[in-house]
Amino acid sequence: MILGGFYKASNLLKCSGASWRILRRKMSADSSSLTLREQQDGIRRIILNNPEKRNALSLPMLESLRENLLTDSHSDDLRVIIISARGPVFSAGHDLKELTAARGRDYHSRVFQTCSEVMTLIQDIPVPVIAMVNGVATAAGCQLVASCDIAIATDKSTFATPGVNVGLFCSTPGVAIGRAVPRKVAMEMLLTGRPVSAQDALLHGLVSKVVLEEQLEQETLAVARRVCESSRPVVALGKAVFHRQMTLGRDAAYASAAAAMLENLTLRDGQEGIRAFLEKRKPVWSNTDAVDTNTH
Repeated sequence: MILGGFYKASNLLKCSGASWRILRRKMSADSSSLTLREQQDGIRRIILNNPEKRNALSLPMLESLRENLLTDSHSDDLRVIIISARGPVFSAGHDLKELTAARGRDYHSRVFQTCSEVMTLIQDIPVPVIAMVNGVATAAGCQLVASCDIAIATDKSTFATPGVNVGLFCSTPGVAIGRAVPRKVAMEMLLTGRPVSAQDALLHGLVSKVVLEEQLEQETLAVARRVCESSRPVVALGKAVFHRQMTLGRDAAYASAAAAMLENLTLRDGQEGIRAFLEKRKPVWSNTDAVDTNTH
């Protein structure tokens, strides 16, 4: 279900809590969907909508999530994505009923391939993705949080990779978690399956911020709106460069980042931002990939 809304800079900060509540009431009419999607003022919200099954990342859920991430992801009207969930569990990870021997190797392969596609897509699409977590995130659900660019959680949220306890080591969640937290922290999570509190998740870098439950939506939307205040192509370039350089050695990372800064300077919005700073005024973004004609 898509509720439209085109980004307008002048109206960006006018998206009140009341307007989001109206959107949620409209979305509740389609309670059968595994995921729900709404968009307003450049902010897309994707909501995992299967609380009865602990928002398990079944193959249909993953396919629905992938579709909601991909749809119009390059549109100028989209500036940031927030992933949240209904119910007390953000996501319990894979649906173990899909992973029995009866399903067969080919089906299992589809599950893990689709999951990997969703996790890499979150980092590859040109807009930032924020996880808004209120509850339990385990196994591939924890992987989903770790894959997002920013994660904001309530103080009652917990995170775990308990696959080892049921005989299925969380190998694919370990890819994202091992890139988000120190190696020894990741290994303790993976080897013991013990849950990590929100405060420990913050300490180790799995989440960006911990807030009270009643503050979660307000804080998450504040971050999303702040992202929307910047130039879309500059943010897209910056996100892509950050993820790319993280896979490189130091010298190659500096070379890649320096080349990106040169490219950034050729953008119309890159030059507009510098001029605005020097002229002591607010920049007026074009939010296009247009090249500044005065750069060489």
